Amino acid sequence: MTPVLHNYWRSGTSYRTRIALNLKGVAYEQVGVDLRAGAQKSDTYLALNPQGLVPALEADGHVFTQSPAILEWIEERWPAPALLPKDPVGRADVRAMAAIVACDIHPLNNLRVLKSIKHDLGADEAQTKAWTARWIEAGFTALEALIARRGAGWSFGDSPTLADCCLIPQVYSARRFEVDLTPFPHILAVDARAAEHAAFQAAHPDRQPDAD
Repeated sequence: MTPVLHNYWRSGTSYRTRIALNLKGVAYEQVGVDLRAGAQKSDTYLALNPQGLVPALEADGHVFTQSPAILEWIEERWPAPALLPKDPVGRADVRAMAAIVACDIHPLNNLRVLKSIKHDLGADEAQTKAWTARWIEAGFTALEALIARRGAGWSFGDSPTLADCCLIPQVYSARRFEVDLTPFPHILAVDARAAEHAAFQAAHPDRQPDAD
């Protein structure tokens, strides 16, 4: 049965999941979940994913949630091409790079957090952008150094890994929030390479069926 990805076109977690599926060559169907309209809190979606977040992946008779867990499952379910290095140290390094985005950057600038900053704390647009930039720049500073150390065309080595699945959507988000990326030439080089790769192109938010 064809996997079904419940996602939102501009969601970074959805974007990274689409990249991984595309890199594996897995055909999948998409169901749009409009976060702006609150579709993630509908009874129908909460029955699928009680947390009310995207993405949710229906596959092999199960519903998978939380993108880091989904990415790991995709890697195990479809081992080739590998998105993790063979050696344990390399695998740990790639997971750490992915976690900088998935654990340290993205959770602080996703839609529900930014709404809370605006509505609960009264932040204006400039303050919200400054908050977003602060955490993106901190994470990207670390990633820039790690890519310089371990990258060879991609974030780690000479082929895409789970680190790239997470990095590229965060670069997209950084541009949306007008973050200055010039201090991160290694990140920009990986982003430029991904822009020429079919799997990343097909996963881009603007190319999704529910995109504005």
